[in-house]
Amino acid sequence: MKKLLALALVLCMVLAFAVPAFADAEPTEIEYWTFQALHVDFYKTMAEKWNELNPDRPITIKETVLDYEDMHSKLGIALQTGEGAPDLVDIEINKFANFLNGDIQLLPLNEELAPELDNIVKARVDIYSKDGNYYGICFHIGAAVIFYNAKMCEEAGIDFKAINTWEDYYEAGKKFKETFPDKYWVSVETGDVWHIWPLIAQLGGDFTTADGQPNLDSPEVAAALAYYRKMIDEGIACVAPGGGHHQEEFYGYMNDGNICSIVMPMWYLDRFTNYMPDLKGQMAVWHLPVWDENSPKSVGQGGTGTAVTNQADDPQLTKDFLVYAKTSRDGAIVAWNDLGFDPIRVEALDLPEIKDATNVFTEYYVTSPIEVLMSIKDDIVGHNNNSVMPATLDAAKANVFNRAYTEENVDIPAMLAEEQANIIY
Repeated sequence: MKKLLALALVLCMVLAFAVPAFADAEPTEIEYWTFQALHVDFYKTMAEKWNELNPDRPITIKETVLDYEDMHSKLGIALQTGEGAPDLVDIEINKFANFLNGDIQLLPLNEELAPELDNIVKARVDIYSKDGNYYGICFHIGAAVIFYNAKMCEEAGIDFKAINTWEDYYEAGKKFKETFPDKYWVSVETGDVWHIWPLIAQLGGDFTTADGQPNLDSPEVAAALAYYRKMIDEGIACVAPGGGHHQEEFYGYMNDGNICSIVMPMWYLDRFTNYMPDLKGQMAVWHLPVWDENSPKSVGQGGTGTAVTNQADDPQLTKDFLVYAKTSRDGAIVAWNDLGFDPIRVEALDLPEIKDATNVFTEYYVTSPIEVLMSIKDDIVGHNNNSVMPATLDAAKANVFNRAYTEENVDIPAMLAEEQANIIY
């Protein structure tokens, strides 16, 4: 009995010292770079959850938010010189291939991802892989949808839910102009790809080929550009102020009710809630029209591959945290409820914390984004991601869209052939 009491006393003393050791563990600072300020709160929230689950390995996030081009350029220099890179970094999909050339300075995530590969949409890590190694993890599926101003549609006598084809969409645009001659049915981007990529994918095309060649001069790209140019010429469509749907000029113009609809991925939900507050209770999320019965209902667009650099102070801790943040059940719930991102975790849409959630997005939109996503989730196609994509998309954003939408009497196929020949890769 005395031995048992002595052993119990020893155990109590061990526990008494062990618990404070965890509680008092010094947090490891993870330096994080991003080009999107909205991502910062996600990682800080996930850090809090990580610390609750891992009191012996606590972390803090030290964030730096930079301009899109500046961040990717600065990251490239830091990785090439071997100093100054962060532990954790968001790399936008259109730039990611640039960091998989030569001696790769990002750390493989294979070992850490292995237990979760069956639980996530694997394509959303495949797009950041090379030679069997995974180097990044996406935030979302990025399903393309249409955002309609339901109030304006009603005033124009348009039932947006009855728009099934792109021809229907065009005819609705003509009807819209009869009621709102000084406003626009849709806007296009001269400096970005989101408005048109789905239309190209639904035609069976892409900006690059499956074997890694530029594909700007394809019939599918030409047809999608011609579709939008026709609406521009008829006053149905306009070029987004500032050239894109992420510009301050556009946010203000859209917020003032000058544009009725835009084609964007699901991850654009939080742009409306954060930057266009006056449209609350007016905007609807709906599935894309199709070209014909063979067209897919959506395409997975865009992405941010968060990666761990080879300059990380604690590589294993940073990798473990990243995989937890982006692939776990906890991460899926936070991604949806805080950011409006369609999560990459397979079970996400069945989780009550997501499908039954009341949040800023369910309160802002007049349709249920989750119900729309459920209706298209089995018919979302992907796109090619390869080493020529950055140069190809840069050419499209620098010249192709501007020429297609603004150049007088433009011969779109001839222009595309010219721009294709100028791509350096």
